[in-house]
Amino acid sequence: MSAPIDIDQIFREDSANPPSERTLPWEETCDGITVVVEPKPHWADDMRAFRLEARAYCRYADWTANGGHVRFYGHIDTSGDEVMMRARAMIAPEIADGLWD
Repeated sequence: MSAPIDIDQIFREDSANPPSERTLPWEETCDGITVVVEPKPHWADDMRAFRLEARAYCRYADWTANGGHVRFYGHIDTSGDEVMMRARAMIAPEIADGLWD
């Protein structure tokens, strides 16, 4: 029997992939600003980066080009912290059901 896997290990393993191949959100910090990058869905032309503690986002390409000087746009109901919490909440029951090993 293999050792049990935890949510943090799943996020670490996913972050070992290049950004364009990641399936889970991840944090990046530049110029004192932290964002949570939401992986690119199949239909989108770019990923979005949400400010960690504010309901604001920008395009990931703009974030990588301009860092903390990027222009953020208000988002009515999502912050980076909420993106990360939703992803973790989605994985927890999958681990409990034995879908990860």
